[in-house]
Amino acid sequence: MAEAFAAVQPLLDEYADIERQLADPSVHADAGRARTLGRRFAELGRVVAAHTAWAAASDDLAAGLEMAELDPDFAEEIPNLEANLDEATETLRRILIPRDPDDARDAILEIKSGEGGEESALFAGDLLKMYLKYAESKGWKAEVLEANHTDMGGYKDVSVAVKAPGNVQPEDGVWAHLKYEGGVHRVQRVPATESQGRIHTSAAGVLVFPEAEEQGDIEIDPNEVRVDVFRSSGPGGQSVNTTDSAVRLTHIPTGIVVSCQNEKSQLQNKESAFRILRARLLAAQKEAAEAEASDLRKSQVRTVDRSERIRTYNFPENRIADHRTGYKAYNLDQVLAGELAPVIQSAIDADEAARLAAGGE
Repeated sequence: MAEAFAAVQPLLDEYADIERQLADPSVHADAGRARTLGRRFAELGRVVAAHTAWAAASDDLAAGLEMAELDPDFAEEIPNLEANLDEATETLRRILIPRDPDDARDAILEIKSGEGGEESALFAGDLLKMYLKYAESKGWKAEVLEANHTDMGGYKDVSVAVKAPGNVQPEDGVWAHLKYEGGVHRVQRVPATESQGRIHTSAAGVLVFPEAEEQGDIEIDPNEVRVDVFRSSGPGGQSVNTTDSAVRLTHIPTGIVVSCQNEKSQLQNKESAFRILRARLLAAQKEAAEAEASDLRKSQVRTVDRSERIRTYNFPENRIADHRTGYKAYNLDQVLAGELAPVIQSAIDADEAARLAAGGE
């Protein structure tokens, strides 16, 4: 049994090494490095705890079997000890299956209206409220970085940074949950603009990126970014700034363009735009690496295909359906109020099952 978990020892050694590094005050002088080490330390902590529990269960069973040979009364405890070891073994096996190294990261989420005009923009607003409520329920902080409104109160597009407090375990990370939200979200309902009472179908797109550290993850050459400033505008000509506070960044090597005009300060808009740009560049870097080694990541749930229709929100039936996992429930009103956890958990469970199956091949 011990041979089956031979891969544990290097992880235990890495955990001990990081523990020593974090005890060195000089390490914390580099905030980026300290965060990276802290994130990895938290991730490896799960392995250490699971291995400790497995080792204890193994020792308990060995001692129980030894005692049973001396005293038959101890034989009654053997099934319980075996069950404990089986449970600890399965827990350790699951933890040892490679997970997304970015799971503990924070995330930037973008919602864009799609087909359906104003109705799609209004639905984008509903999705924004849903994610803000969900973040609140998780104890996360959500910050709107950029928002382009429509005349009726919807959103052409909106970008939100979602952050967990402190260093969290990978399974509790923002990215670990929100990464499954990328794709096309379809809505079926009677639009506010519909006078005949007919049900329309429209859609909004969601993009999610793990947030890059300001230092260490992505190095951006200032000479490769064109910065344009312009006068921001609001719906219907309202809320128009009288200064050129809006900022547009163009990353010349990749062609990625980010615009921010949400804040009154040009400096704040520039900082927000660079946060989004770093996240998009990190995502592009990850996609390129995964394309080169696609066999290393076999998730059947998450996809980088941003045109994938992942979920339908049916208002007449109060139904929510996830097309990837088969999840279906008739509590759409509660989901839109932030009770998104069961829907996301269905994606987490399906992804874990896929990784378990791949790990057993």
